[in-house]
Amino acid sequence: MKKFFFAAALIVSGLLVGCNQLTQYTVSEQEINQALAKHNNFSKDIVLNNLASQIGREEPNKVTLTGDANLDMNSLFGSQKATMKLKLKALPVFNKEKGAIYLQEMEVVDATVTPEKMQSVLQTLMPYLNQSLRNYFNQQPAYILKEDSSQGEALAKKLAKGIEVKPGEIIIPFTD
Repeated sequence: MKKFFFAAALIVSGLLVGCNQLTQYTVSEQEINQALAKHNNFSKDIVLNNLASQIGREEPNKVTLTGDANLDMNSLFGSQKATMKLKLKALPVFNKEKGAIYLQEMEVVDATVTPEKMQSVLQTLMPYLNQSLRNYFNQQPAYILKEDSSQGEALAKKLAKGIEVKPGEIIIPFTD
């Protein structure tokens, strides 16, 4: 009798897990990070490296990014190089037509620069950098659903109803 209930419980749990895959698709932090690795060509003077996401962990419904920006600035005083440690926050938004997740309302919440003597230059450039990052991520998706990647991803691209942000993942529901 115990074996029967155990088998029934396994079948029911298997059905629930299987049904969940038919009602939503989940994008993990790791998948977002792999896609963000392709965003290193931010501008000719700034290269983004080591971008890593934290989805919904620090602030509900927000994505926090950390990473490095390598700056190569030319001025009347010659060429100067610097590395910035950035912390950014953004609102993930799903574009159904493109089947893509964008990081909108991007803002720099913390930045430190090496060498330290470049800190005053950083403060001067911060409004420009903030607006440039916002424009870039408004136009460049952080993650694109691919129909040929998996059955779940293909379903998500066709049936998505928006996104939900949970700690560590973005869920794309197929139903309202």
